Amino acid sequence: MNKIIDSFFANITKSSALLSLIILAAIMSILFFEALPAMEEFGFSFISNDKWAPNKEIFGGFPSIAGSFISTFIAMLLAVPIAIGIAIFLSEIATKKTKSAIGVSIELLAAIPSVIYGMWGLFYFAPIIRDVFGGNGIGMLTAGIVLAVMILPFIAAISRDAMNTTPDILKESAYALGATKWDVIKDIIIPFAKTGVIGSIILAIGRAMGETMAVTFVMGNVHKISTDLTLASTNIPTTLANEFAEAEGGLHYSSLFYLAFVLFTMSFATIFASKMLLLRNSK
Repeated sequence: MNKIIDSFFANITKSSALLSLIILAAIMSILFFEALPAMEEFGFSFISNDKWAPNKEIFGGFPSIAGSFISTFIAMLLAVPIAIGIAIFLSEIATKKTKSAIGVSIELLAAIPSVIYGMWGLFYFAPIIRDVFGGNGIGMLTAGIVLAVMILPFIAAISRDAMNTTPDILKESAYALGATKWDVIKDIIIPFAKTGVIGSIILAIGRAMGETMAVTFVMGNVHKISTDLTLASTNIPTTLANEFAEAEGGLHYSSLFYLAFVLFTMSFATIFASKMLLLRNSK
């Protein structure tokens, strides 16, 4: 009887694992075949072309692709140091009451729907950016900052939990040898928790790169990349959200799927590379 139960359980878990691969392959296949007409028409020049004119059936994905990279880079540049600082404070410095209050606040930030972040960014944060940096407040800089606020709780919460797994005996031994709190944090806690910290950053990259609603509010959907980050621009999720309902078929429809396929590939490649780096560092 136990062998039957074990076999049944093994088959269920194997089927669940295979199902995830099937879903991944199905999503990739649908994106590829829907994007195939645009791929045949434009080839790889679609990625480098910066012209997007649906009325002339001219489609280039460079502004959207570059916008996704730039907005994600800004978000990570701002969020990672702050989030890791929060994690260190909560795990090693804060009092018990402070840990509880800030921990709940972090979790509430993670639970806020993205559309709320978008509305906040558009109506309250964009005017601040406009007054401080110029422009009209709608652009890559605003989008990057809003994304940073969105991904900050994910990095902070996961990094905090990873740091909390550091065995007390390691920290106590370091203190006994005369190490300061800073020495313990940088030489004991961070090396021990690096796998969880890197994992949180990988999760945040995926969230930032694919975020749609919040960015759509504050990006502007202008198919142009400018060195001025305060000017309206676009990225792949913004382009898809704003134009998919208007695409009636043909090259416009297929080009949007081409952008979606590029975003899928970008996310997959980024997470795969990060995972390989994580595995290398864990050896």
